[in-house]
Amino acid sequence: MAKGSKSTRPGLSNRAPAHQDQVQLGGHSIYGDIDEEIGGLIVKVDQLKNIAQVIETETKYQNELLNQLEETMAKAQAGVKTAMKRMSKSVIQNGSNHLLHVVLFGILFFTLLYLWAKFLR
Repeated sequence: MAKGSKSTRPGLSNRAPAHQDQVQLGGHSIYGDIDEEIGGLIVKVDQLKNIAQVIETETKYQNELLNQLEETMAKAQAGVKTAMKRMSKSVIQNGSNHLLHVVLFGILFFTLLYLWAKFLR
């Protein structure tokens, strides 16, 4: 360090007082306090910039996931629609006797169950 020079932080330079009667507070000039505040604000702005970049990256990733989900849902919807058409054609071709068979089976089953329970007493 050269003789007579003051130590300063990197990036900041000493400012010569505009007037000889500049106010000194606690050994620091007003400009020094402002420089410290500006340095603190620069650090905060850099932190906010980093946070904004992380948020942007996460948003892009989640948008890609949503697009993939939309594509998957569209494919599933198309598959269900195709299956419903096939099922409708099958019911029309085979007739509606299936419902009649189910109802008759139910009546027969419960009748047999009733008779079995009645004779086992």
